[in-house]
Amino acid sequence: MQYKISQALDAGKKSYINNKLYEYNLKHFPNDLRGRYQEINLFLTDEEGQIRGGILGEICWNWLEIHTLMIDENLRGLGYGSKLLLEIEQIAINNDCDFIKVDTLSFQALDFYQNHGYEIYGTLDNVGRDYKHYYLKKDLS
Repeated sequence: MQYKISQALDAGKKSYINNKLYEYNLKHFPNDLRGRYQEINLFLTDEEGQIRGGILGEICWNWLEIHTLMIDENLRGLGYGSKLLLEIEQIAINNDCDFIKVDTLSFQALDFYQNHGYEIYGTLDNVGRDYKHYYLKKDLS
């Protein structure tokens, strides 16, 4: 049999690959962690319902991963990012997560996360040639 590699933007094929990896991973996790997956999306909206920020993440097995935290530039420094972060941390605690992980670039929110108790566990240099990519974790248990 011959095989070929192809490139495609195909939601069905993407879903298939993700599901196959998920099935494989399930074999290696304890029963009490199986099936623990939940998207968590919190939004900051103004009085007119316009989105002004948000935090997007997911609970996966025994952790919560933050994928995106964004606040409109004119609202930064007013505490909304902290409120969103504290809210998602509480959701993680309520769902028996052991830790939260997040990544950020050196020009983004490294100090913000460190000020909230997140610790660096890894870095990549030469990101965009001039920056660092930081990987952070906060233990909840």
